[in-house]
Parts: sequence; C-alpha cells; structure tokens
Amino acid sequence: MIIAVVDGQGGGIGRKIIEKLRIEIPDAIQILALGTNSIATSNMIKAGATNGVTGENPVIFNSPKVDIIVGPIAIILANGLMGEITPKMAEAISSSPAKKILIPLSKCNVEVVTSTYDSLSVQVETLVDRVKELLK
Repeated sequence: MIIAVVDGQGGGIGRKIIEKLRIEIPDAIQILALGTNSIATSNMIKAGATNGVTGENPVIFNSPKVDIIVGPIAIILANGLMGEITPKMAEAISSSPAKKILIPLSKCNVEVVTSTYDSLSVQVETLVDRVKELLK
C-alpha cells in the first residue's frame, strides 16, 4: 500500500497528515511525499515519509502509481496552493485511479458545503442555503 501525501508551501498540512498516519497506521505502508517545492518535501520527509520527491514531473509520474492520494482539496485544482499546483499536476492527481481523500480547506476559494455522508437532498438544500447567504 502506497499513500501519496501532496503539499506545497512549507509542507505543514502534509507534515501533520504524515505524523498522524505514522501514529495510527503500522509501518507496513509506504508514504510518498509529493512536494511542490523542496521545503515542503523536506518537512514531510522529516515527519516520517518513506520517500519524497519534488516538482511537477514527479507528481505527474507518481500519481497513477499510488493507492491513495491525500492532501488539501487545492491539489486537484489548477493553480491551487497559491499557484503551486500546475494544471498538469491537478490533472494527474484528479485522473489518477488512486482513491483521493482531501481536506476541504476554503483558502483556495472552493467551499465544500456538506459531508459526502449526507443525502443528495440535504447536500442540495445546504448548497442553496449557502448561495443565498452569499447573495445577501
């Protein structure tokens, strides 16, 4: 089992994810740190990633080869993470057959209004309520 953790900037979110994974899940898993820059990658390796690579090509190359991809929701958005996620990176991550488990941070101007566990009718109702709030 290979879990890819994708992060940029200082790698703080990725670092927290990796630290928690290492506590909660046995060392039998491999954690691959996919950093958009060397600082993010370095911090994720310090947190306990098995391996780490940096930049657009490693993200594109490795995304279809892992079992799970985790990180903030911005990793599937072109120009996410303050522009660090290139359109090609977002496409590679989104298109990967790996299961994506994402944290819905709203810093990227994308808001997730409900849980995937809510019914569709609840999701639609919550979405419409949020749009009404924004229009006020």
